[in-house]
Amino acid sequence: MIGRLIDGRYEVRSRIARGGMATVYLATDLRLERRVAIKIMHGHLADDSSFKIRFIQEARSAARLAHPNVVNVFDQGQDADMAYLVMEYLPGITLRDLLKDYGRLTAEQTLDILEAVLSGLAAAHKAGIVHRDVKPENVLLADDGRIKISDFGLARAVNNNTATGQALLGTIAYLSPELVTRGIADARSDIYALGIMTFEMLTGEQPYVGEAPMQIAYQHANDTVPMPSSKEPSVPRELDELVLWATARDPEERPRDAKVMLDQLHDVSALVRGGTQELALQSTMLLPASLRTGANALTDALTDAETQVLGAKLAPTKPPAATMLGLHPVGTGPVGPPDSGALLSNTADKRKRRGFWLFTLVILIAAALSGTGWYFGSGPGSDVQVPDFAAASFDTASAHLTELGLKPELGEAFSATIAAGLVIGTDPDAGSRVPKDSPVTVIVSQGLQPITLPELAGLTQEAASAAVIGLKAVVGSVDPVFNGDVAEGAVISASKETDGADLSAGGEYFESLTVNLVVSLGAIPNVDGKTFAEATDILVGKNLLVVSGEETYNDTVKEGEVITAQVPEGTIRAGATLTLVISRGPVPVIVPNIVGFSWSDGKDTLTELGFRLTYNPGADLVPSALLKVAATDPVAGTSLPKGSTIALTPQF
Repeated sequence: MIGRLIDGRYEVRSRIARGGMATVYLATDLRLERRVAIKIMHGHLADDSSFKIRFIQEARSAARLAHPNVVNVFDQGQDADMAYLVMEYLPGITLRDLLKDYGRLTAEQTLDILEAVLSGLAAAHKAGIVHRDVKPENVLLADDGRIKISDFGLARAVNNNTATGQALLGTIAYLSPELVTRGIADARSDIYALGIMTFEMLTGEQPYVGEAPMQIAYQHANDTVPMPSSKEPSVPRELDELVLWATARDPEERPRDAKVMLDQLHDVSALVRGGTQELALQSTMLLPASLRTGANALTDALTDAETQVLGAKLAPTKPPAATMLGLHPVGTGPVGPPDSGALLSNTADKRKRRGFWLFTLVILIAAALSGTGWYFGSGPGSDVQVPDFAAASFDTASAHLTELGLKPELGEAFSATIAAGLVIGTDPDAGSRVPKDSPVTVIVSQGLQPITLPELAGLTQEAASAAVIGLKAVVGSVDPVFNGDVAEGAVISASKETDGADLSAGGEYFESLTVNLVVSLGAIPNVDGKTFAEATDILVGKNLLVVSGEETYNDTVKEGEVITAQVPEGTIRAGATLTLVISRGPVPVIVPNIVGFSWSDGKDTLTELGFRLTYNPGADLVPSALLKVAATDPVAGTSLPKGSTIALTPQF
């Protein structure tokens, strides 16, 4: 598939990923000169007409979603037996890759990703589209910081043949209880999957695990998702409650769609990023009644503080007045007024400790500022990431590198996939981080690599093909034809695929271009003088077709034998039809009436017509003028082949 041109527009460059339903490739849109991701359905699915119809319908639904957090769909079509979908290409990683590298995410990182995913889902739900396959693999994190959700609607086209083994296990980990038990899904099913994904981001693991998919499905249908803080105590209480709300087993107790959950997320984000305990206690969301029981442990741990409606405040708890005055309850300390010297001493100690901590704080701040200055000034923070300029012009790449504080340098290389004058890549590679003022070589395509082909005419087909392939060109069509001047199996001629120019004698050409060959089948066998059956066996053995032509008289070819094989004009290929002309023997002659002719005239007449004569030899002894022809056998009017014998009777 690499290098293939799909629908005359999309040139496949490399494979990005392969799933149970399709393979995704990186391709170049030759018409708009941009990189795209092209998803090609597997062959066993593309053969199913009902599946292709659903695929086209879902692709159209996904294309209606014009949202910055949804992967754009550019095109959809059919090329031969392949159904394909063209999407926006986002260089980067998936959320699954991020979780594999870092285990779990911070609350702030989780909120950023949730906000982007919910924004995209909200647009889908508003358009009446249910994703049905929300999971980390379908959340894309672009190199430029954009977060997008992909594969909208395609899960609806999945059947039992498209997800097995690990692919099924990965999907089951996010299935809602109603999908497991009834096979019914709506926007709230997407919310459940997003809640499971949030749990995984906060804790680094999925809430339900098992050795078989059915074990995981059973837990989804019968268990309540635990709070993330039960696995990771640092998770804020607000995110605990958000996960419990999104993963309620009863769909009626979840947010009805992504827009409702997104609105709540904005409030939760403000509380979590605020960072103060007072703020955290002010605006705790009200969960459905069935979920409050599951959060009792968390509520008890917060000193029995009542859950507040958003915007309400808790009255600060005042310490006992005696404690504020330095007194102690009965039996635990002095009752009288404190000693003045002790109070002064305590005050001085507090000032010393405060001064020490202030000094330490100043030192730490200075060190942090100094380190920050070094990091971003001359340390790793000053490094610049090399952008990806593939298929851009050198001037564009040079200007961009100069803006980033790097020094562009021109490099050249031949390329079979990138047009001449456009960028193939960079050295260091795109994505690498280099210090400012570093040189970056921009490698520009010189087009196809020139090659010199040897003389191909006269070589065997195998030798000519090896010579072409060895120079990294491509052997195209091989046209076998009959030729009596060139040995069987040898190349008669070679030509360019592009314009048909002759390459028989070799010459200048280019890598990756195609060479067409014409190969000899040898001479057409000579079947003259053979019987029709013999001639047919010989010619059919050479992959030629035979028909019987008009039978004709021939003085030199026996009756029933082939006089000649008539061949079509022009180039004769295997499968051509030859017409065999069959002999009827010599041409028949009518015996003339020579009775009464002089003996010499009668003999001359029959001899000139090609007959042989028999008669009494004594007749030649009589003067011709005195002798006549009395009779012939056969008699006059008889039709005889040339060369037949006639008996003469003389009349003395």
